Amino acid sequence: MPKVMIVYASLTGNTEECAEILESAFEELGAEVELVESFSADPEDFLDMDIVIVGTYTYGTDADLPDEIVDFYEELEEVDLTGKIYGTFGSGDTFYEKYCKSVDDFSDQFEKAGAIKGAESVKVDLDPEQPDIENLQAFAKALCEAHENQGV
Repeated sequence: MPKVMIVYASLTGNTEECAEILESAFEELGAEVELVESFSADPEDFLDMDIVIVGTYTYGTDADLPDEIVDFYEELEEVDLTGKIYGTFGSGDTFYEKYCKSVDDFSDQFEKAGAIKGAESVKVDLDPEQPDIENLQAFAKALCEAHENQGV
């Protein structure tokens, strides 16, 4: 049974809703899940996990990281996550040119920390609709399969 930590930042509640959908999906797959808001999270906590996930929204027209997750993002680079399976997700608005850029920023940061991408990122336009829920469930399944295939 993999140990999963989902760290998220949410302004409007959309990313939080996605995180809760993921939490349920992982529990249905038999995983032990910890769901943590970004301002309460420490990247070092990822060291005790098998699968590490970050969900975030992207702020403003400049596609900035949200203020409440910047410290977590910067500290993540200092943690050695070699061999950990990671995934990223988030909500955004396709109105903006740099749609869900913060999701990609976190993928890059996980790569720098040595983590292994377990599934393609899930990007949700505004709030999660049924196809998004199915994508999040498939994301959870893919991450669990990546962990299993790692032979851990």
